[in-house]
Amino acid sequence: MQESREQWGSKMGFLLAAIGSAVGLGNIWRFPYVVYSNGGGAFLIPYFCAIFTAGIPLLILEYGIGHKFKGSTPLSLSRVNKKFEWLGWWPIISSAIILCYYSMILSWSVKYLTLSFNKGWGQDSDTFFYNDFLKLSESPLHFGGIVWPILMGIALIWIINWFICYKGIKAGIEKASKILLPCLLIIMIIIVIRGVTLKGAEVGLNTLFTPNLEKIKDPQVWISAYGQVFFSLSIGTGIMMTYSSYLPPKTDINNSAFMTAFANCGFEFLSAIGVFAILGAMATSQGVSVDEVVTSGIGLAFIAFPKVFTIMGVWGNILGVLFFTCLMFAGITSSVSLVEAISASIIDKFGLKRKKVVTIMCLVGFLISTVFATNAGLYLLDIMDNFINNYGIVVVGLLESFVIGWVLNPNVIRDHTNAISYFKIGKWWNIIIKYITPTLLTLTLIQSLITEFKTPYGGYTLTSLFLFGWSVIAFGIICAVLISKKPWKKEAL
Repeated sequence: MQESREQWGSKMGFLLAAIGSAVGLGNIWRFPYVVYSNGGGAFLIPYFCAIFTAGIPLLILEYGIGHKFKGSTPLSLSRVNKKFEWLGWWPIISSAIILCYYSMILSWSVKYLTLSFNKGWGQDSDTFFYNDFLKLSESPLHFGGIVWPILMGIALIWIINWFICYKGIKAGIEKASKILLPCLLIIMIIIVIRGVTLKGAEVGLNTLFTPNLEKIKDPQVWISAYGQVFFSLSIGTGIMMTYSSYLPPKTDINNSAFMTAFANCGFEFLSAIGVFAILGAMATSQGVSVDEVVTSGIGLAFIAFPKVFTIMGVWGNILGVLFFTCLMFAGITSSVSLVEAISASIIDKFGLKRKKVVTIMCLVGFLISTVFATNAGLYLLDIMDNFINNYGIVVVGLLESFVIGWVLNPNVIRDHTNAISYFKIGKWWNIIIKYITPTLLTLTLIQSLITEFKTPYGGYTLTSLFLFGWSVIAFGIICAVLISKKPWKKEAL
């Protein structure tokens, strides 16, 4: 028998969980580089345009659907229109894949946290990361063996995911969010305060925020802004619809969307200040320009920053511990939200008990994640992440706006959220959902495809890109369609 639907204990608990989902690794290691490489301070113009014309409207859309139709993403979209149930399952399949490789990155963070106490990566953090730690194979097609420290870290992350989600919404996710998110913010503030007081910090901050207004004329900069906002807010992953379905009947949806977006935005800027202050200090100590030390993603977190910590004496040990704890906390709040989005969908579809679903899901997830603990793990992560983000998630967002804008009628969602919200959204929201968001996401998608076909991603072979990229997208769609054909095990519709 289906369990009665749980609810958040408070609106603040929901907001902390939603913000925790949005604040992930990308805020810390992707956003600073995106700002730097797209015009510095001038990037703020397209960035805020993207927040108001895509980020917040799509958050209102996903919050509104989840709250009105009271179900996980597949159930809510099935209640909108049975033909689109598959569109609810596709992001859930994508989220399951993301969760498996996300656990690997968090495993790295666990290991580097332990290394931070004695700077165990040595003098050459580059060689240590690729050769000594990952034992990276020569290509994605050469899996090699299991890297045991990574596998043990993955197991720990899945145990944490299981422990939090097993306890449910109020006692598990809400309680964890109330602890992890404030801790995350405090740690980042400490990193920023120490970062901006380092010698050379101002060089990094000037490099970051000096506006290059010429860049605003470049369409690619605008596409980068929309991409950053879209990926950063957990839109198109099935999370926000699921989370909002646990809200009480009378909750200010519109205000919640604005608060989530701006809290996430604030954390991104805080991270950017901390990251570039530290990179400025590194460049000054080496007598080179910031351009020569700046990087993003895995290179920033596991190569560039360890280099900085190595030359910082005792403060290097302290900042190293704080930084990798920060990565862990940001990652755990996001991974827990992915577990919940997936398990809620299975619970709704098959009428199973939460504890059974979460336990089986975490066991199966761990087993699948072992492939990322092989010597080819980094390659698989790189290819899958590129394809899921650039094609899977963007297309889901595009189709969601189409379904609400052209099939359901945006007034249905707007009237629902306005009826329970202090701040009312006007007809502008309908125009954005029907015309602006689909147009912008279509342009982003076309640009990604053009780039992909001009230059195969990452210099990988076409075989590797087909096996771990295009096939993953196709797998998600096929599984989504097949699952949607199965009947619901409860009187849901």
